Amino acid sequence: MKNLKNFTPKILVIGDLMIDHYLWGSCERISPEAPVQIVDISKETTVLGGAGNVINNLVVLGANVSVSGVIGSDGNGVELINLLKNIDVDVRGIIIQNGRKTSKKSRVIAASQQILRYDKESKEEIENASVEKILNSLAGTVSEYDAVILSDYGKGVLTNELCQGVIKLCNKEGIKVLVDPKGSDYGKYSGAYLLTPNKKEAMLATKVEIKDKASLKEALLKMKKEADLAISLITLSEDGIAVFDDEMKIFPTVAKEVFDVTGAGDTVIASIAFALSANKSIEDSAKFANLAAGVVVGKIGSATVTLDEIEEYEATLHKSTSEAHIKSFDEINAVVERYRANGKKVVFTNGCFDILHVGHVKYLQIAKSFGDALIVGLNSDASVSRLKGPLRPINIAEDRAYLLAALEAVDFVVPFEEDTPYELIKMIKPDTLVKGGDYEGKSVVGTEFALELKLVDFVDGKSTTKTIQKIKGN
Repeated sequence: MKNLKNFTPKILVIGDLMIDHYLWGSCERISPEAPVQIVDISKETTVLGGAGNVINNLVVLGANVSVSGVIGSDGNGVELINLLKNIDVDVRGIIIQNGRKTSKKSRVIAASQQILRYDKESKEEIENASVEKILNSLAGTVSEYDAVILSDYGKGVLTNELCQGVIKLCNKEGIKVLVDPKGSDYGKYSGAYLLTPNKKEAMLATKVEIKDKASLKEALLKMKKEADLAISLITLSEDGIAVFDDEMKIFPTVAKEVFDVTGAGDTVIASIAFALSANKSIEDSAKFANLAAGVVVGKIGSATVTLDEIEEYEATLHKSTSEAHIKSFDEINAVVERYRANGKKVVFTNGCFDILHVGHVKYLQIAKSFGDALIVGLNSDASVSRLKGPLRPINIAEDRAYLLAALEAVDFVVPFEEDTPYELIKMIKPDTLVKGGDYEGKSVVGTEFALELKLVDFVDGKSTTKTIQKIKGN
């Protein structure tokens, strides 16, 4: 994940742009005019919808995003462009077509229940003149992009002519085109790098009932052949992602909790495009997308996910390397802020952990039981020498940090140079501060910044000092 953090791909999204509009209120009576509920509106919100959720995901991941599409010359169009500009998206590729309505879907919500939805939109295919404008603009800029996404919501923007024109221009320059398809005819996407239909959509398009691995492979092969794809891919909801290049591979889902699958498909295509743009393999890209989707389905509503959230989520699954768990002061500060925002309880302890032994492991396991995330402050080599003497540490800080980070109980390790972790505790402000039982009746550094202090007894006869003495034969 770390090698993606300094990467800023330039990605173009072409598709159906729309606004999701929400009217929030309460309902306590029925209208005397008709048997309908009266909703007293208290709040009104607007967010990007349709292809806009793919755009939101790309922006949050760190991509430089441009957008192309067709909207109307109306107030909704002005509002949509302002929403895109607010997240620093390049909107120069948006075409305004007179007589067309900019899509806006309005939902009335009362007591967390959707009471009504009403839409204002045009669904007929865009004019040939609009298609030509998009293709002419892309012809001069296509080489600037690392990837192009076609986000089809069936609102008439992604016509056969436009899709084929975009794919041919991109293929000529070696630019991958990824498509979130709509409908049963994937012929208009022919020549794309890959499509991202879900299982239901793939069955509709291929006429193959997917019920086992054999039928899944049949559907993947049929889609790959009929749409002339480089990669055939089907998302399988809680079962993960199936990919076929030279052979079929299934990458299982990694979601721990599922609260809302809204927008998960948008997250998948955005994540795959982001990873492929960084020259990741399709296998690594699918795994990355699974992690991203795993975070998103644990949130409520159409959501996005940051690289840091993906890294932290991967760490909780114990699928990451030890390096991913070792943080600087700035990095751990950002981590703690995200944990707090999600209502997670942070636990902190510290030590030298010079020669790791069973006493350390049991102590850390108990410490982790007090909350959701355990952060371990680790004394630097110079700090250990000042505390333990010139012959210590036995193991250098880099090795000690790596071993600690590999433990299941430890979420993050933060090395510090001072004799005490006072500044680190002050910054983290842990919910629970944990120290050894030998601190009973003694002053503990940083307690004023923690909500509670827990003392944990050490395992009798287990210590680094005794291990050293045994090695010396003393």
